Amino acid sequence: PCLRALYAEATELVGIYGKRDQELMRLLSMEGDDASNKRLKKVSIVGFGGLGKTTLARAIYDKIKGDFDCRAFVPVGQNPDMKKVLRDILIDLGNPHSDLAMLDANQLIKKLQEFLENKRYLVIIDDIWDEKLWGGINFAFSNRNNLGSRLITTTRIVSVSNSCCSSADDSIYKMEPLSTDDSRRLFYKRIFPNDSGCPNEFEQVSKDILKKCGGVPLAIITIASALTSGQKMKPKHEWDILLQSLGSGLTEDNSLEEMRRILSFSYYNLPSHLKTCLLYLCIYPEDREINRDRLIWKWVAEGFVHHGNQGTSLFLLGLNYFNQLINRSMIQPIYDDIGQVHACRVHDMVLDLICNLSHEAKFVNVLDGTGNSMSSQSNVRRLSLQNKMEDHQAKPLTNIMSMSRVRSITIFPPAVSIMPALSRFEVLCVLDMSDCNLGESSSLQPNLKGVGHLIHLRYLGLSGTRISKLPAEIGTLQFLEVLDLGYNHELDELPSTLFKLRRLIYLNVSPYKVVRTLGVLQNMTSIEVLRGIFVSLNIIAQELGKLARLRELQIRFKDGSLDLYEGFVKSLCNLHQIESLIIDCNSEEASFELMDHLGECWVPPVHLREFVSYMPSQLSALRGWIKRDPSHLSNLSELILTSVKEVQQEDVEIIGGLLSLRRLRIWSTHQTQRLLVIRADGFRCMVDFYLNCRSATQIMFELGALPRAESVLFSLGLRVAKEDGNSGFDLGLQGNLLSLRRGVRIWMYSGGARVGEAKEATL
Repeated sequence: PCLRALYAEATELVGIYGKRDQELMRLLSMEGDDASNKRLKKVSIVGFGGLGKTTLARAIYDKIKGDFDCRAFVPVGQNPDMKKVLRDILIDLGNPHSDLAMLDANQLIKKLQEFLENKRYLVIIDDIWDEKLWGGINFAFSNRNNLGSRLITTTRIVSVSNSCCSSADDSIYKMEPLSTDDSRRLFYKRIFPNDSGCPNEFEQVSKDILKKCGGVPLAIITIASALTSGQKMKPKHEWDILLQSLGSGLTEDNSLEEMRRILSFSYYNLPSHLKTCLLYLCIYPEDREINRDRLIWKWVAEGFVHHGNQGTSLFLLGLNYFNQLINRSMIQPIYDDIGQVHACRVHDMVLDLICNLSHEAKFVNVLDGTGNSMSSQSNVRRLSLQNKMEDHQAKPLTNIMSMSRVRSITIFPPAVSIMPALSRFEVLCVLDMSDCNLGESSSLQPNLKGVGHLIHLRYLGLSGTRISKLPAEIGTLQFLEVLDLGYNHELDELPSTLFKLRRLIYLNVSPYKVVRTLGVLQNMTSIEVLRGIFVSLNIIAQELGKLARLRELQIRFKDGSLDLYEGFVKSLCNLHQIESLIIDCNSEEASFELMDHLGECWVPPVHLREFVSYMPSQLSALRGWIKRDPSHLSNLSELILTSVKEVQQEDVEIIGGLLSLRRLRIWSTHQTQRLLVIRADGFRCMVDFYLNCRSATQIMFELGALPRAESVLFSLGLRVAKEDGNSGFDLGLQGNLLSLRRGVRIWMYSGGARVGEAKEATL
């Protein structure tokens, strides 16, 4: 498939020349005579299949090849022979010796080094799939002759790109999709002759088709070809048919097979376990933002994640699978506001591919109300109910297929209306009804009492379903591993039978639900994530210490005694895998006691990445942890303290030294220190900075402070600033905060300042 891209007219792809060309030329540093431009520079072009990496590399090659003594453009592919690749480089450079076929890899590397020793060369190695292969090839270019040579690689795999660019002089060029305007120009150029423009009746369907193409040149060109017959456009109704079928995997147009074939190279290069995980994504509708953690837990429950070493968390193994799919450009990461991946999206062209493969393998059956069906209805194993057409009067599922073999069902609103009774499922392992309205006011409420019949169930997703009661027979589901009850505000209490589930790994009952029964938590010895429990008994707090695998804990305490907090802190000392700790307390006095005990008796494990306290507290606890051993907070990326008594300059400098901290949110209630300075040498990774010290304090920033901050909020005490003689309110912001994306917000507290002074501060 690379041949077509290799010899295509680059001018056919708008967006190749222009910004892309200029950016890549900048990374190659082709202009100037300084010493840095004389060193060998490596640039790796990385991106999704079909983005035009090969075409861009060829365009750059043709543009600059005249500036070099010798040059080579060598395609590699998925199953290369190291010796053949090295021979091809030598031959393309102009060294076609007849004895090359007789040499082994080491001899070829040596010969290549000798040939390039006193030459300025340009080498492009296209379509690398393997880091080990690159490691061998790279030996040939280890002799840096400082003659201004350039080495360019292309790959679909991020880790390969990283290995190609290991020195400070090297650069990675991340290939982005075409812009909306460039996509439209490329599409129109291919389909409307003589630049005649798009007829009005085709404008909307053209826009919808281009949205599915997602800026991928290969998809745009291929689909444009499918919409023409000879030199003529196909009728509009055929455009509509193609639009409806894109993303379903059921498109029958032969011209799209080439696009699927090229994308399928990435799929078939995956190990078997990643192929299964990727195929599973076809249960989600197109353009869906797919929550990372929820997806991984479903992989676990489906049995796609296999144990490595005994005791290894299946979720963490699944997280590795997820990251590998991102690394291989098969899914698109979605970042939260501090730059951490929390979800993913599947490009419509990849969705079309995996739906097609799923259809062939009878992996998933999708019912979306459009008449499309992904597999034989008599042999359904996994079922996705989407019902895109909300007004579609769908027949009950029991009228069109048997539920006896269904192992997994995922329901998206409003498809819950065709959900059959739970008693009809015999071997169901995964049931996800998240965000479907199952409340008492809903006429669509299925009979949750039948849930006790699902003895094989491993995953039950009821988040955001508005249920008010959980049946007691939930305790009969002895294989249940994941129970998500989050965001059900109407659910007041949990049945005691729930805590008999010894295999439960994940339990989310947030917002907080009361745990009243003694001796229940100690049964849940497999639990890793426990969110939203509300406790008031010392014995229950002590039981937490027996949950040795716990990684995430969200807990709230009722008014309690000293024994309660001592018991909790003692339990916490036994939880060595804790990564996320969120704590709250209803009593202000008790909160200070609890935080004091944490500071004195608990040493955070090195895995801790998130600490959130919604309780009134002092920073002495945090200060103590850092002073005792700062390495224990080396992975802390989020710190939220909503009611701190006072923030001192020492606290700011200590917290600023936490090297992984990306989000800081602190509210101070009783501030006495008049000035806090944010130093330039602190908070080097901070993305989201929030420090509200109310009216008693002024906050100032040194030059170079918060270099990566994208969002900043802080307080300004106007009266304090005036008393300290800072009439211009120069906070040190000028020349700072160069990474801002979401702006600066300032809480201004008058603190007795006159109206004129307050107005002056806002100008």
